[in-house]
Amino acid sequence: MTIALLFVVNGSCLPLAQAAEPRIATRIFFQDDETHELKWSDVKVGDSIQLTEPALVDGFPKLKLEQQTLVQMEAAAGFLLVGVRDDEDGSFQSGWVLIDTGVVEEEHGDHSHWYYTHAPRVRASLLDEKQGNPAHLYCYEDVFYLANDRMNGYTRIDPSSISPMDNEEAIRKKAEFIPGGGGHITLAVVNKSLGFSSWIDREGPNKGRVDVTPVNSSSRKVDSSFNLPSGGIHGATTLHNKVFFAPADGICWVDASNWHSDHKDPPAIHHISLGKMDNKPLRTGSFTTFAPYVAFTTGSGKESALGLIDASKSDPDWIRIPLALAEGNRAVGPYFLKPRKGSPLAFIFHDHPASVDAPNRLTLLELDPNGDGQWNDAQVAEEFDVGKSRVEGHSGHHALDFDADRRRAFFTNPGEGTVSVFSIADRKTVANLHVGGIPSKIVAIGGRASQH
Repeated sequence: MTIALLFVVNGSCLPLAQAAEPRIATRIFFQDDETHELKWSDVKVGDSIQLTEPALVDGFPKLKLEQQTLVQMEAAAGFLLVGVRDDEDGSFQSGWVLIDTGVVEEEHGDHSHWYYTHAPRVRASLLDEKQGNPAHLYCYEDVFYLANDRMNGYTRIDPSSISPMDNEEAIRKKAEFIPGGGGHITLAVVNKSLGFSSWIDREGPNKGRVDVTPVNSSSRKVDSSFNLPSGGIHGATTLHNKVFFAPADGICWVDASNWHSDHKDPPAIHHISLGKMDNKPLRTGSFTTFAPYVAFTTGSGKESALGLIDASKSDPDWIRIPLALAEGNRAVGPYFLKPRKGSPLAFIFHDHPASVDAPNRLTLLELDPNGDGQWNDAQVAEEFDVGKSRVEGHSGHHALDFDADRRRAFFTNPGEGTVSVFSIADRKTVANLHVGGIPSKIVAIGGRASQH
């Protein structure tokens, strides 16, 4: 409802002030860990910030609460892919769900126009006993790669190959299985051509093993393998033709710039030590890439740190930024943003299991305070209190994403059933919006709705 205030001039009523018409600022998708459902809502901004009533994605399969759970999700080219895992090692029903987000981007050089053309809907899903119980999902160069752990491989889904006329069966046929990796797979894909997939083994012949598979070849076979010095690999990414891995001891990387299909000799494996804690080598469990940097967190409590590796360098080392979390807390993130003005930023949550008495906080870091393009001066800028997490295993963590206009961040508070809105320009939380349940992973798609 729009309200106008009027005043009288010469017997005529003229508008004095008019409330701003709410306008869609972005569309959010979030997982509810209580119901194992995927929900969505439009964020509208006028004189206040509002959420449309959270709704289920049309056509999303009803999961068995005691047997299935949602895992990671990624967005690309107007689609959202969500992984589904079961508690029977993949023998019940695991797989994936592909969603048409209903958000259309029209690019105009240095900016985009955003259109919210229809409500989200499922375009295709594949849940059965043959999908290998996925856990990890990646998006490299707008192509999805879903790890099929118990099948020793991964599924490749390219949104650009999907036409508006494709039905569910046609989309399923375009999902390609690629062998490589085993147990609990993490992977990196270089230049849409080579997949590097890991084995989780800590001992035995597959300790530290990485398989290399062409992803754009019809042969669909592992071309070569090599082993890192330590096993337990849980994390992989690629940047600047280097592939980075997260084994039990520090970080390892290999140069993929001159890799070819008959590459038989083991590659040179470079190791970056992260130091030790309690006489054990420090490690990380996942990576994020932003600008020329590979980023990660390591340690816990007062020994927590954000790590940055400049992948553009020929012999990279790491930059350590202390975080000094409270005892019992672990860092969740980082989430990166290049704001409309000022230094690039990173956001990191302080999370802990529900049984631990520790503060719920959010750290904001400025990565280039002096503006020289280097991040050697990265530092903690501010810390904020946030709503509660509700951590149980891999679920119940805070999560965060940004609108495409880089004006706001949206983060979940699983222990309070809310989504918070954080103003980038003002550096403060400007709204806490109740959505109910246990909201956890979140993805924001789109910017301010175009009026053209």
